Amino acid sequence: MDQINNAQLNFSPESLQVLNIVLGFIMFGIALELKPSDFKLIFSTPKAIFIGLTSQLILLPLLTFLLIYGLQMGNAVVPSVALGMILVAACPGGNMSNFISVLAKGNVALSVSMTAIVTIGAVFMTPLNFTFWGGMNPETAVLLENINLGFFSMFKIVSLLLGLPLALGMWFNYKFPDTTALLIRPIKTLSVICFLLFLVGALVANFGAFVDYIAAIAWIVFLHNGLGLFGAYWYARVLGLEQKEARSVSIETGVQNSGLALVLIFAFFVDSPALGGMAVIAGWWGVWNMLAGLCLAWYWSKR
Repeated sequence: MDQINNAQLNFSPESLQVLNIVLGFIMFGIALELKPSDFKLIFSTPKAIFIGLTSQLILLPLLTFLLIYGLQMGNAVVPSVALGMILVAACPGGNMSNFISVLAKGNVALSVSMTAIVTIGAVFMTPLNFTFWGGMNPETAVLLENINLGFFSMFKIVSLLLGLPLALGMWFNYKFPDTTALLIRPIKTLSVICFLLFLVGALVANFGAFVDYIAAIAWIVFLHNGLGLFGAYWYARVLGLEQKEARSVSIETGVQNSGLALVLIFAFFVDSPALGGMAVIAGWWGVWNMLAGLCLAWYWSKR
């Protein structure tokens, strides 16, 4: 397992620029869809929104922290993999979560509202959650100290990656509503296609590395993602949400923006020694959580 720290992925500076553009394009497309009505549920159904937000922003990072602690007791996870798990858990929901919520016969309005709020809030919450939970674990805290990464350093780059395209998209929507109405669907479709193509290309380019380490990390991703999906579902149900609402909370919590995690990893950690596990875990998350979300949605759609 220790060998995963030295994993070298085939990811050039040009590839990072492409990923930055794709992620910015996705965020711009999401912002085009943001409307004042997306935030009305905060006032009309505050309980569901509160449960959904606490599930993403508190429950998932907490479950991740506890899972890492348990895995470390059994020497089943190295610090770089643990730090990658914390980073994925700190990222907002993925851009496919609303679509998957539709397939799962969830509460789509709740899903859209949670995506809108968490995506905007991620500019602040992603750096906060990552540095807080990363600092809480002694082994990952050492890694953060070695690379000298603090909240404000991470906040600056997340603001550029998320905040700027979101602000531009919301401004464009406000300034050109008619044009926006025509562009929303093709931009959303194109952004999903671009992200999937990039993900497939990255997987093909690094297929050897994933094959070498898949046995070591696949079950960890499976367990981590399962905790997110089913932990969020039962959290919502126990607190009194209906079936459809709980499904959307589950999907919003378990389908993460692993593209953002990869961008942050290659922006901050690509030149840092012994952190290869971060990239491997985030890359496999990007593949698995989409597949798991779609399979769960198919299962729920039959019930």
